[in-house]
Amino acid sequence: MHPLADLRCVSCFENLEDSELEFLSSFSHKRQFKKGEILFYEKDTPKHLTLLTEGILKVYKTDVKNNEIVLHRFMPTSLIAEMAVFEGMDYPASAAFESDGSVIEIDFAKFKSGFLTNADVAFNFFRSLSKKIKYLEDVISLNIVLDSTSRTAKYICENESALDMKNNQLAKYLHMTPETLSRIFKKFTKLGFIEKVHGGYRVTNKEGLTILYE
Repeated sequence: MHPLADLRCVSCFENLEDSELEFLSSFSHKRQFKKGEILFYEKDTPKHLTLLTEGILKVYKTDVKNNEIVLHRFMPTSLIAEMAVFEGMDYPASAAFESDGSVIEIDFAKFKSGFLTNADVAFNFFRSLSKKIKYLEDVISLNIVLDSTSRTAKYICENESALDMKNNQLAKYLHMTPETLSRIFKKFTKLGFIEKVHGGYRVTNKEGLTILYE
């Protein structure tokens, strides 16, 4: 599938001339995925710079008990695992689609020689790398530094839409059992921090939740 139309919509390439986009698309390829399909496995060797253009992609690791630890969920339009590609290292985690989706795979050697000398493209590429570092810092803070109550408070303060998620889905993302999450929500409800509404919960006292993790 020809990726030119998708590349035109990517902020990283928004300042490229039509001729440059045509050149970029000449060594890019669009791939479609179904929900549940794997984009790559941990320790696979990267062959392309990957751009998520449709769908929800989770990046995760598996612990010794075969439990998934979700590091991040990516939405379009995002570069995926560009650090591994840039450094020439194996993927440090696996990636799978949580919905139908698509990616554009770009030959990195050609991209590096042809576009990383472009100041705008290089700036956006390295800005994406810095965001990944911030994601990692958030994961460490969320899952190692904070206990389950503080972790839940921080996450729903920063992602209120998570309260619309199913209980078991949110619990899995926060790396706790659904029973533990239910107990925490009951506590938050009793304290007046959240309230139950149709289809989930909503935050009623954000300052109260903030005190739990700051």
